[in-house]
Amino acid sequence: MTDSFIVACVQTNSSREIEANIAAVAPLVRRARDADAAFILLPENVSMLEPDEDLLRRKARREQEHLALLALQNLAREVDAWLLIGSLAVKVEGDKVANRSILLNSQGNIVARYDKIHLFDVDLGDGEQYLESRTISPGNQAVVAALPWGWLGMSVCYDVRFPHLYRQLAKSGADFLSVPAAFTRTTGRAHWHVLQRARAIENGCYVFAPAQCGVHAEGRETFGHSLIIDPWGEVLADGGDDVGIITAKVDRAQVIEARRKIPSLTHDRPFDTPA
Repeated sequence: MTDSFIVACVQTNSSREIEANIAAVAPLVRRARDADAAFILLPENVSMLEPDEDLLRRKARREQEHLALLALQNLAREVDAWLLIGSLAVKVEGDKVANRSILLNSQGNIVARYDKIHLFDVDLGDGEQYLESRTISPGNQAVVAALPWGWLGMSVCYDVRFPHLYRQLAKSGADFLSVPAAFTRTTGRAHWHVLQRARAIENGCYVFAPAQCGVHAEGRETFGHSLIIDPWGEVLADGGDDVGIITAKVDRAQVIEARRKIPSLTHDRPFDTPA
């Protein structure tokens, strides 16, 4: 494995229509490759941000029939780069859908899949409510996948609030953490940066967090601010509010150095839970 590479996070404003979203993301991926990115990450719901639950179920496709997956596999081959599809709506059992993150190599082959484990069921007040479990079937398997430069621990959006998942990913060998997201504007303003930096710091990992931004169908608003964070918690790049790309140079030696300085991954101790 080589230690250093350029990573890119693509920030999008996805609509309800798969074809339009793929057409919008393709030039951004090409732009990232032109900036020498060898690993390019796309946000959650990159092919479709559909707020209507019935329409989401109808538009979702099984993985082997998913036109967005095929298009993005072709795009990975075209640009000759590793590509993380932040997530696609993939039809699974019954009337449920998996929120599935898919890692592609530079030949467009599927290297790893991760189904979002933690579902976003929240009531933020003032009528802003999300009940992901009504349509999404939760995953139950943590995933660490091999990249040419190290190991990637995969997650999606709301997972970032569950630090034990990332602890297990790091202890299983992850050098980098992917957190593709469609974070709400409300929660993003309050928590986005601090949560992402915390996951980097406490695990001595790079964090790559490509995000949705702007106003979507039926007035849903996402926060943007795609992030690339180093293992010491420094923000190397921030995507701000608008569609675009961010890039940064990543060096796995920084992971090794951060963990040498603060070897907290080796300091976990068993303890009794409170009575």
